[in-house]
Amino acid sequence: MIRHDVQLQKLNTFGLPSVAESYLPLTDVSQLRGDAFKSTPALVLGSGSNLLLRDSVPGLTVHVLLGGVEELGPGGADAGAKKVGKGDVLLRVGGGVDWNQLVRYTLDRGLSGMENLVLIPGTVGASPVQNIGAYGAEVANVIAAVHVWEYGHGARTLSPEACDFGYRDSRFKREPGRFLITGVDFRLRKEADSVNTTYGAINTELARLQVEKPTPADVALAVTNIRRSKLPDWFFLGNSGSFFKNPVVELSVLEKIRETHPGAPSYAIDPAHVKLPAGWLIDRSGLKGAREGPVGTYAKQALVMVNHGGATGADILAFSERVQRAVREKFGVGLEREVRLVPEE
Repeated sequence: MIRHDVQLQKLNTFGLPSVAESYLPLTDVSQLRGDAFKSTPALVLGSGSNLLLRDSVPGLTVHVLLGGVEELGPGGADAGAKKVGKGDVLLRVGGGVDWNQLVRYTLDRGLSGMENLVLIPGTVGASPVQNIGAYGAEVANVIAAVHVWEYGHGARTLSPEACDFGYRDSRFKREPGRFLITGVDFRLRKEADSVNTTYGAINTELARLQVEKPTPADVALAVTNIRRSKLPDWFFLGNSGSFFKNPVVELSVLEKIRETHPGAPSYAIDPAHVKLPAGWLIDRSGLKGAREGPVGTYAKQALVMVNHGGATGADILAFSERVQRAVREKFGVGLEREVRLVPEE
């Protein structure tokens, strides 16, 4: 049932006050055939973990609450999905399932593939949109298929190739208002020793834990410890995780930066491009732990914007623009928001 003038403050991790003109909890895919979906909703809401909400959201807000986790046998995926190989397990998961709960579910069953993505806030349906990633892994690496409702057409299943995944990017992000993700199929592995420890901090933490042959659960523990040492819990301090993308720049930009900052970190993308840590750029621009009224950057991680209490979307947007200006003036590098501004400018 559609409700009107619904407060969304408790439904976004920034804790920002915002009123939805109309609000519909989506608990069954059959609801998508109703009159409410003759036009595209203004906002599709999961856990509200990657949103910067303004004071009001005109139109319809759909809150995806589709649940369920089902293990499919070999060949159980729909046409167009990535094939399931020997030793793989295919899970079909509802779009409203909590992401971290799903990761814990896979760890309890000794499956590998999601352990590096533990403790990321959000829902399963949101994960392909942003192509969520952390500590050397991306969700695109384990997606076998994405189930969607295409407005004006109906239900479809998209292969990973059709999703056109990129760094913190996807077709869903570039074509807003076309699809609503109802579920995702994930291809995971049964091999307990098949883990990704390419990210240096993971190996450092595993060494501290005295783990020589890590299992998925060991890697998840290491990532959990790292995240909790750097990132605030949104339940106590409103935030959306990483606020900006790590910018990809030409190698010449890095060389210029290293003229004054010889130790500037970077990650190679290709022979001509590197990725720069946005948090490092903000830190070296003098804004780590900075604060203006109720808004600031987190003292332990400059990439995270926080709501100290009482902030509005306009407050956070204005402060983020100050950060962008400072980094541009200091390094000549533009920062792009990772969070979605609603409504858009």
